Amino acid sequence: MVTYSVGGPRAISFINADLGSVFASSLRVVRPFIQSIGENPAPGDLIVDLGGDRLFPGLINAHDHLQLNGFRRLKYRVRYANVKDWIDDVSRRKFTDAELVECQSVPLRTRQVHGGLKNILSGVTTVAHHDPIPAALLARDFPTRVVANIGWAHSLAIDGEVRVQRSYRDSPTEWPWAIHAAEGVDLEATNEFDRLDALGCIGPNTLIVHGVGMTGAQQQRLVTAGGGLIWCPSSNLHLFGATPDITVLASMHRVALGTDSRMSGERDLLSELSVAQKVSELDSLALESMVTSDAARLLGLQDCGTLEPGARADLLILPARRPLTSSSRADIRLVMLNGQIRLGDTHYVPQLAPAQQCVELELDGHTKLMDRPLAIQLLHLEVRETGLDFLPANWRAA
Repeated sequence: MVTYSVGGPRAISFINADLGSVFASSLRVVRPFIQSIGENPAPGDLIVDLGGDRLFPGLINAHDHLQLNGFRRLKYRVRYANVKDWIDDVSRRKFTDAELVECQSVPLRTRQVHGGLKNILSGVTTVAHHDPIPAALLARDFPTRVVANIGWAHSLAIDGEVRVQRSYRDSPTEWPWAIHAAEGVDLEATNEFDRLDALGCIGPNTLIVHGVGMTGAQQQRLVTAGGGLIWCPSSNLHLFGATPDITVLASMHRVALGTDSRMSGERDLLSELSVAQKVSELDSLALESMVTSDAARLLGLQDCGTLEPGARADLLILPARRPLTSSSRADIRLVMLNGQIRLGDTHYVPQLAPAQQCVELELDGHTKLMDRPLAIQLLHLEVRETGLDFLPANWRAA
C-alpha cells in the first residue's frame, strides 16, 4: 500500500476557503482547536490554499446504532404501522436467518468500529450512539468521536414505563436524554408522547427520536418544554411510508438529523441529507444546520458543529460550490478530527506534512488517503465496507 507522510506543523492556515455564511475566507487551526477566523496566517504556519473549496465543520450524526451497520436493510411487510411489529419480525428471524446469524456472530467491538468507519467516511466527526457506551467507543483510536454525556432509553415498548422514567430522572439535567417515541403511524405510536409527558419525561433536555406519529399539538408541547426532535426520514419512509412534517420544529432550530442504522436507514448521513431535501421544503442552509450547529445545540456540544475560534478543529472540505445536500463520500476532499487528518484526497493530504502517515485506498472508485493507524485498524475488520478497497499488493510497512 502506498504511504504518505502527513501530520505536519501544529498550526495550519486554510486560505481562500468558502466558509458559507461566514464573511471570511481563512481559518487557522492550532490543534486541536480552531484558533481564528478571517485572520492572516502567522509566521511559520503551514498554508493550505483551498482555491474556493467549501469548508464545513465536521458533521454530527445525532442518532446511530453503531453495531448494526453491517446488516442489510430489512423489512418483511410492505408497510408497518408501529415499529414494535418490525422489531418482532426481525427478532423472530435472528436465530434462523443465515445472514442475520452471520452478522450477529461478528464481535460487538468489531461491529461498533465498522459503525464508526461508516460515519467518518461520510464526514461525520461526532456521532450520538443510542446504546450502551463502553470505554472503547471513547478511545482516541475510535474512527470518530462518540458523544459521551448523553442519557437514553430505548422506548416505552421495550423498556417499560418504570425503567424509562428512572432513566430520565437519573440522567443529569445538563445532558440530552434521547428516546425512540411515536415511531409509527397508529394511535399507539401517537399516544406515546402523551404518556412520556405524564411520566415527567418531556423536558428541556428531551430528544424524541423519530416522532412520526406526533401531532402538531405534541410538537408544540415539545417546543414549549425546550426539547427537540431527532429526524431519521429514510428509516421512517422505509418502514412506515411516512415521516413527520418537521417544518415548524426546524424553523425553531429544534431538529437534528440522524441515520438510525443501515438495518432501516440509508448508507450514511450524506445520503440521509439527500432524502431529507427531497421530502421537505427546507433550504440547504436549514438542512446543513441540522447536521452541524442545531445538532450540536440539541446534543449539548459546546465545541462542535461550528467554525468559531475555540471550537474543535473538526473540518470537512468539499469541492467548490458543491451543496452538502447533494454530496457523497466520494466528493469529500478532507476530513479532520481535532485537527488531525482522518481521510482526504491526494491533493490536500500530502500538503499536511510530517509526523504520521496515511495509506492509499479506493473509496467508491476514487483514490483517497487515510490516517495510517486508522487504516491498519480497519484493514483487519471482519466486516467489509462496500465501496472501500485497500490495496494490499501496494502495502509496505512504515
